[in-house]
Amino acid sequence: MKYADLVKTINFANRKLLGRAAAAVNESLVIRNWLIGAYIVEFEQNGEDRARYGARLLERLATDLGERNMKGLDDPRILRDCRTLYRLYPQMRGTLSREFVADLPARSEIGQTLTDASTGKSDTPAIRGTVSRKSPAPLSPQLALQFSWSQLQELIRLDDPWKRTFYETECLKGQWSVRQLQRQIGSLLYERTGLSKDKESVVRRAHGQEPRETVQELLRDPYVLEFTGLAQRPAYSESDLESALLNHLQSFLLELGAGFCFEARQKRITVANKHDYIDLVFYHRRLRCHVLLDLKVRPFRHTDAGQMNFYLNWWKANALEPGDQAPVGILVCSDRDRTEVEFATAGMDNQLFVSRYLMALPAAEQLQRFLEADRARIEALTDRSSSEPALTAKSPVVKPARKK
Repeated sequence: MKYADLVKTINFANRKLLGRAAAAVNESLVIRNWLIGAYIVEFEQNGEDRARYGARLLERLATDLGERNMKGLDDPRILRDCRTLYRLYPQMRGTLSREFVADLPARSEIGQTLTDASTGKSDTPAIRGTVSRKSPAPLSPQLALQFSWSQLQELIRLDDPWKRTFYETECLKGQWSVRQLQRQIGSLLYERTGLSKDKESVVRRAHGQEPRETVQELLRDPYVLEFTGLAQRPAYSESDLESALLNHLQSFLLELGAGFCFEARQKRITVANKHDYIDLVFYHRRLRCHVLLDLKVRPFRHTDAGQMNFYLNWWKANALEPGDQAPVGILVCSDRDRTEVEFATAGMDNQLFVSRYLMALPAAEQLQRFLEADRARIEALTDRSSSEPALTAKSPVVKPARKK
């Protein structure tokens, strides 16, 4: 065997076994969520004290699971998706071992429409069209388990079984990622195919536009990371330069001594199964509010203000605690020649309140000077030697000028 063959063989074995590990983790996550849905249905139908919880069952359950550090299950919407998954994919029962089957509801109960007491709506999508319309044949349990949890969340939101079956088939054929599946659903591929005379051409063109899902994409899925107990690393979504600048911005704001308390890095927010990440989150003791900071290593774009406004609105709706004031956003954008710093204070109509914010937060010019100097220093170090260790939060930072 030549040395080149040795490297090639090791690389092949690594890729194959990494793929098996990713598939095993994904299957376990999907089965767990299917079981959670089954247990919820069993409690709602036969629980001795189910009447005590009623419409608030999922909210109460999410709170109790969150207190037991079950990340990803502390959201009632996720539990509702688990319940729907159980209803729409009963064939997954065939993948379970005996230890789980004994506690499941009887087969006859699967497929009955379940009404969510909190909304009065069925969480089992109905078939559009006539009652006599034939239902499509279900996927085998083995094929159903090839979907990731994120993909299944997209599929169970489709209210037409034939439409869902279409996207199941095409997703399996093309090995689409969840983003690719979302894009094809959003582009109405099913409807366009139905209206087209040359249906195969439409589908073939769609597959030609979509790259195949990689093992790395699955292993970085936030739900997979939470399920395995692994932390989401900032390196997943940041370049080395962005990571270094955020390390220094974090230290810079803490060293201001003006009430900043660090709370989170790469804080994930999820809306409609789409994940966004806020770079840094602080709590300001004097202002009694959260400060959300987002960094863009490029010039300011008008869409950045909309993104920050989205973060602020989400925070006000989902993360405010009693006594908290409205959050404030700091958007820091820069490139080699130009720096822009924008403060998002939308919704704070009281001028005195705005003044309190601006007095307690660092001035835009102060952040500009710091960011320009820090970026120039980081890039100079990187250019000098690409072999040096990556910069960390312990690297020396430019000392901010104390307010008098």
